[in-house]
Amino acid sequence: MAKEKSRRAAAQPPRKPRTDALRNRERILDVAREVFSRAGASASLDEIARQAQVGAGTLYRHFPTRADLLKAVYRTEMEKLAAAQRRFADTLPPLEALRAWLLLFVEAIAAKQLIAPALKELVEDPKQIFEASYLQIQQAVSALVARAIQTGDLRPDTEPADLLRALVGVAHVTDTTEWQQSARRLVDILIAGSRPAH
Repeated sequence: MAKEKSRRAAAQPPRKPRTDALRNRERILDVAREVFSRAGASASLDEIARQAQVGAGTLYRHFPTRADLLKAVYRTEMEKLAAAQRRFADTLPPLEALRAWLLLFVEAIAAKQLIAPALKELVEDPKQIFEASYLQIQQAVSALVARAIQTGDLRPDTEPADLLRALVGVAHVTDTTEWQQSARRLVDILIAGSRPAH
């Protein structure tokens, strides 16, 4: 009888997290992104819990270590960026969608600059995390560029990866936050330079 009961329990799919648990997790991630952006990746986890209005135990239940929290923040930011591609494609004309997405990409670079060094220190193989996220990003920008090429808004030889490399390059030429302003201006220059000649 006991064996049968445990077999039935094992066969059942795992229960979905409760709504309030999901809300707590999302709030922790939102606050962690803000706090890490302000104070760096060594920011106090207790402070993150306090600002997220959860107990320290709740934070550690979701993210047992600093590395777990940093990984989750990084993955979440990259997933949001990839998902924004579909939202922009559904609601904006091709060039506006590409521009809006590239501006978000600039913000994602800033987040990565803060989190990546800590991930490299705390995570055994951060390369896997970065590569999985980069694939998502590449697919997103490729879809937006392909749509703009199809409508004749961009030249057929526009390379999605070139747009990303140009923006990442600006982020590495200066240590000041001014690079973000340059990168935002560069978005318009890149799009204008990729337009077909009339």
